[in-house]
Amino acid sequence: MTTVLTTGANRGIGLALARQYVAEGAEVIACCRVPAKADALKELSAASGGRMQIMQLDVADEVSIASLKGALGDKPIDILINNAGISGLSADRIEAEGWMKTLRINALGPMLVSQTLRDNLRRSSEKKLVAITSIMASTSTATGGKYAYRASKAALNNGMRGLSREWAGDGILVALLNPGWVQTEMVSGEAAYISAEECARGLISRIAELTPATSGVFQDYRGVVSRW
Repeated sequence: MTTVLTTGANRGIGLALARQYVAEGAEVIACCRVPAKADALKELSAASGGRMQIMQLDVADEVSIASLKGALGDKPIDILINNAGISGLSADRIEAEGWMKTLRINALGPMLVSQTLRDNLRRSSEKKLVAITSIMASTSTATGGKYAYRASKAALNNGMRGLSREWAGDGILVALLNPGWVQTEMVSGEAAYISAEECARGLISRIAELTPATSGVFQDYRGVVSRW
């Protein structure tokens, strides 16, 4: 049975991923900051026949990341999905505190989670590491605004691209996936044109297709290669 761990699983893309992986028969470890308030996850877990568990994780907190590792022990993780993120504080201003918090959650958090759970990936059969990024990480197509968010996702891309090369010797494959403009709480539901469910189906397909040739490639949920 495939074991999938996803961060930020209490809503939006993360919740849709958890639902679809459970429906496919996978064992799902759904992580979020406040499990007690994750009502949709609790309902999904109750209906999963014991194949889903909810675990606490704040990707901005190194103690929380270490606690997750302690709870997991040496459990193999086939697919690790770094989905948790924020849309960016101080969206259209260059403001130090908001900028650094955005970088901490969106760029550093996934790298720390991946490093901490590297052995769990190595112990699995699939060994797939996933980062949910954004087309706004593209430097070549960047426009104004959302400075902290753009910078954080570009940093995430750079870090994960490096892991795809350094960890290739362990057989770990790295997916850098742009989910598109998805109808979630992070964006305007009226303006966004992709449902979380459609996005999750595409992401799962790309993860299933991941090979050494596509490891470290920046692509969207449809498999279209995105510009760096």
